[in-house]
Amino acid sequence: MKKIRLLLIEDNRLLRDGILAILKPHKDIVIIATSGDGKNTLVKIRQLKPNVVLLDLGLRSQNSLHVVEIVKKDFPEAKVIVMDLAPVQADILQYVKAGANGFILKDASLNDFLITIRTVAEGSTVLPPLLIDSLFSQIVENAVREGKSQLKEAVRMTKREQEVIGLLSEGMSNREIGQKIRISTYTVKSHIHNIMEKLALHTRLEIANYSYTDQTLKTITKSISMVNN
Repeated sequence: MKKIRLLLIEDNRLLRDGILAILKPHKDIVIIATSGDGKNTLVKIRQLKPNVVLLDLGLRSQNSLHVVEIVKKDFPEAKVIVMDLAPVQADILQYVKAGANGFILKDASLNDFLITIRTVAEGSTVLPPLLIDSLFSQIVENAVREGKSQLKEAVRMTKREQEVIGLLSEGMSNREIGQKIRISTYTVKSHIHNIMEKLALHTRLEIANYSYTDQTLKTITKSISMVNN
């Protein structure tokens, strides 16, 4: 049996000790080290060579997203699983883009916890079913059905709608977008409504976090699995 070498980074001692206790009886998962912050993550990864890094999304001493980016850049073979109580969709998309391989809700069942760790260690990306809504399902559905290298080939966007997406991603308000491309605020709202309809999104934040690049599509659709309830 190939053992999973796991590095746990969680700044809440009770949670850290609790996770250690529930994983210890499972012989295929070996926690090689635990840490209360992400500052020494790279040193520990270099020394211990974990297969999986289990990372708290809300580290107080370090930006967890930055930790993911650095780990995936310097140690691309290491799999990263992010833990949180209730991550929002925009956070999930950011972490997926940064290279996170999975997410675990801190109130997940032990079975889901184990399945996520084992599945990610095998090379898949795991997202809990409650977090798989229209943004991810639409991306995957279009990629599979159309077989396109870019989602923009599967979903037709007007030139103006593409402009609005770009300006939203820069954090502009409806009024600022209207002034920039010389249309009324009402027309901007209409374009945003059409974009959300076409992409089955729900909020402007989702649009702002959305990008039409091959890399984004490949990252998200590479191997998305769902943990069953």
